[in-house]
Amino acid sequence: MSDFSGPLTPAVRGSARRSVLCWLATVDTDGQPNVSPKEVWTIADDRHVVVANIASPVTARNIARQPQVCLSFVDVFVQKGFKLKGVAREVPANDPEFSDWAVPLQAMVGQRFTIQSVLVIRVTSVAPIVAPSYRFYPDETTESSQVDAALRAYGVQQKGVER
Repeated sequence: MSDFSGPLTPAVRGSARRSVLCWLATVDTDGQPNVSPKEVWTIADDRHVVVANIASPVTARNIARQPQVCLSFVDVFVQKGFKLKGVAREVPANDPEFSDWAVPLQAMVGQRFTIQSVLVIRVTSVAPIVAPSYRFYPDETTESSQVDAALRAYGVQQKGVER
């Protein structure tokens, strides 16, 4: 078992598992930002996040020119998550290293999508993301109250829970 000596601690990993999407920010050659949602991604180890490049030519091109990236994810019900900064590189499907990084991503997509390449991000910093209510109303804001508010706002119910 890993000693979690890197920045991707058990708390970060747990939050990532509860987040459906992440948003990957890159910069183009003109310095213009590009933010792209990614649904096939995972924390590979205590220092790396891998993202499947299914249909992201702009993201891959930006990383080739400027590898600094920011990846953010939030549990939309609890309204907490993390912002990860790091250095990314693209590993194409024909690279021998591809299969090592792609295994968990392939398990997620099965035959549904073809993974063109994987974007491997070496994380250099991690910062929490929290909804403003946690900071401005700490005495009345709990994860449970945030979940209840989000369920009402989205008009959904938790599976197996009567409300």
